[in-house]
Amino acid sequence: MRHTEFWARMEQALGPAYATSWADLTVIGALGGRTVSEALDAGVAPKVVWAAVHEQLGLPARDR
Repeated sequence: MRHTEFWARMEQALGPAYATSWADLTVIGALGGRTVSEALDAGVAPKVVWAAVHEQLGLPARDR
């Protein structure tokens, strides 16, 4: 998954106005206690980050 696809999915799940804020503020245990933005900046693959976001938000399986 590319970063552009990751961010498109984030915007679809949370809305364009909220996706970036949520990514900057929400700490996810599955990402080592980092925010989405911190994990991506640290080089964690977007696919791995998306899996953690998907679980955190409880999104339907079709959105994996």
